[in-house]
Amino acid sequence: MYHKTRKSSIDKEKLIYGRHPIMDAIDNGQSIDKIMLSKSVKGEFEKDLRRICKERNIPLHIVPKDRIDSVTRKNHQGVVGFLAYVEYQLIEDVFPLIYERGEVPLVVVLDSVTDVRNMGAIARSAEAAGAHALIVPHKKTAQINAEAMKTSAGALSKIPVCRAASLGNALDYLLMNGVQVIAADLRGERKLYELDLTIPTAIVMGAEGEGIRPHITRKANELFQIPMQGTTDSFNVSVATGIILYETMRQRILSV
Repeated sequence: MYHKTRKSSIDKEKLIYGRHPIMDAIDNGQSIDKIMLSKSVKGEFEKDLRRICKERNIPLHIVPKDRIDSVTRKNHQGVVGFLAYVEYQLIEDVFPLIYERGEVPLVVVLDSVTDVRNMGAIARSAEAAGAHALIVPHKKTAQINAEAMKTSAGALSKIPVCRAASLGNALDYLLMNGVQVIAADLRGERKLYELDLTIPTAIVMGAEGEGIRPHITRKANELFQIPMQGTTDSFNVSVATGIILYETMRQRILSV
């Protein structure tokens, strides 16, 4: 699966194409949002690119050649890349630093949140509420583009964005390091305000409509609901995340 990218929405300054420019960007340590490789490309380059993308944690999408032609008509040699607006990190690198600073970890995990404005709004709330990192998957996630950056009001440049090949593995890492994993879910028996959010916490949020995927929900220590009184059945995901983050901040301020 891959996400459609409208040609008109592509930031040409962030686009790289051709085999040597792609490899040079990787070798130079530039942060890459994703690479698209034509299905028709075979041989050593394909093998090397697959290996390097796996080693460097870069999402690689195998797509039809006409998909790449729709991005650029220049001599792309069957491969295009998109330079990232942020320096993606690994949670395994970020997490130990939180404890070193003597702080109580607070992480927001986004499962299949694909709307760039929601991504930006969540990052803005997370940074304002003192969260230490966002964790997003390789695929089925909003691209951090100019619109996401604008919506975040600069927060995406301040809060670490950790990209995980497997959200399940990232949650396992947090669980093994003493972090409670909580997930907003209408099936939850407890209310948000009944949870202890003063301890190390990872908040998992899912896409509107689909929610959190079942195998991710099963990782949670606790499913909970945000209390509502109106007839609408749910909050927008960015609004819901802001509510949860505010309650977390409120509890932590009162506990000091």
